[in-house]
Amino acid sequence: MSPLSAADLSVPAASPMAWVVCLCADWCGLCRDYETLFTQMAARYPAFRFAWLDIEDQAELLGELDVETFPTLLMADAQGLRFFGPLTPQAHTLSRLLDSLQSASLQVAPLSLATRQLLAALQAAPEHWIKASDM
Repeated sequence: MSPLSAADLSVPAASPMAWVVCLCADWCGLCRDYETLFTQMAARYPAFRFAWLDIEDQAELLGELDVETFPTLLMADAQGLRFFGPLTPQAHTLSRLLDSLQSASLQVAPLSLATRQLLAALQAAPEHWIKASDM
């Protein structure tokens, strides 16, 4: 992987939106079932940029980020990491978490290098974003 510039060390400036990224695997039946709900939530929360990544098919984007449980959700904004961990695939649970992100009530933690690299890679790969035309 090439060295990072100073611009790579934060959420990409071209992306003032918070990221909501589901990290999954195609072989995971729970993830496949969750994808429809996740896409529906993207329509309900247009202030956020949603992305769905298969950790095997898009491994080059994932880089060194370690994912052990599926589905894993990553939420980050310009201030830093808001959530990173497994999430039960239930509409109410995801909605409450997104409401907390929207109200900025989630605690913030610094972004790891691996997370910064993933967000920079996603910024450059809009084909992985969930857009209104996908719904």
